[in-house]
Amino acid sequence: MAKHARATAQKRAREKAQMDRQQEKEQRRAEARQRKANAPPQSGDEDPDIAGIRPGPQPPQDESGALYTDRGTEDDPDGRATE
Repeated sequence: MAKHARATAQKRAREKAQMDRQQEKEQRRAEARQRKANAPPQSGDEDPDIAGIRPGPQPPQDESGALYTDRGTEDDPDGRATE
């Protein structure tokens, strides 16, 4: 008989943990709904995730993330490297 009591207690603990997780999820969902309701409306028809991105090929990036340009530097205005 002791086996049944242990299994029942374990099942009850699992069910309680599941209910706690569900309550936490509902709280997060309620907070998200509240944030969305209080957020300022988006202006314009442009999607903010892709704002400023132009279609077509993009200029290559170097390893640091800076964009390469066709323009030279102050030391080399033609953009040509000399040895």
